[in-house]
Amino acid sequence: MFDEIRQRFLEFKSNKFLKEAAHFQNLARAQSPKFLVIACVDSRVCPTNVLGLQPGEAFMVRNVANLVPAIEFGPSETGAALEFAVKSLEVENILVIGHSRCAGIEALMGMQDSNTGNYVERWVVNGKAAKLRTEAAAPHLSFDQQCTHCEKESVTQSLNNLLTYPWIKERVEDGLLSISGGYYDFIHCTFEKWSLDIEGSGATGGKRYSTKDHQFWR
Repeated sequence: MFDEIRQRFLEFKSNKFLKEAAHFQNLARAQSPKFLVIACVDSRVCPTNVLGLQPGEAFMVRNVANLVPAIEFGPSETGAALEFAVKSLEVENILVIGHSRCAGIEALMGMQDSNTGNYVERWVVNGKAAKLRTEAAAPHLSFDQQCTHCEKESVTQSLNNLLTYPWIKERVEDGLLSISGGYYDFIHCTFEKWSLDIEGSGATGGKRYSTKDHQFWR
């Protein structure tokens, strides 16, 4: 297996790195990505491949179920990446990408209570609000259909959670930063994109914004 990976690296070096030497020399000096992309660790979901992102274009965070915990969760790897990307790199866009058949969301939807016993459950409990909204909005659906619903609902919840970080909320309100959600269906190879209605809706109950600008790419 590593022989194949070695060959892919050598092909990258000859076909990409050496042909675009000036670009990679600039990247070696500093990075200034326009995007922060938060995606799942699922091996079938590779944002650089699916969205054609090139080296230097996107600061990447990947975790189980592509969750953004609210600031009240406390320090986390995702929070540290948010802080660095927004404060130091000054990215202009944050894109949270969910996906079909997410095992992390399936684990979340299958949890019976908050007494989490393993690392996965202790992490995905950050999506509990999305689970509760799914159960309230779609009690008539099958478990698999509820998981699909929650895969998208959890992205919207993560967008709202981003705004619990004061230095993100301030930049969004000042028009210096946009936050968007996405959903990659790798069964049918489609992509949905939406954003929060920061100005139009206000936060429901002071905590949650509605969505707008839904797009469907296929």
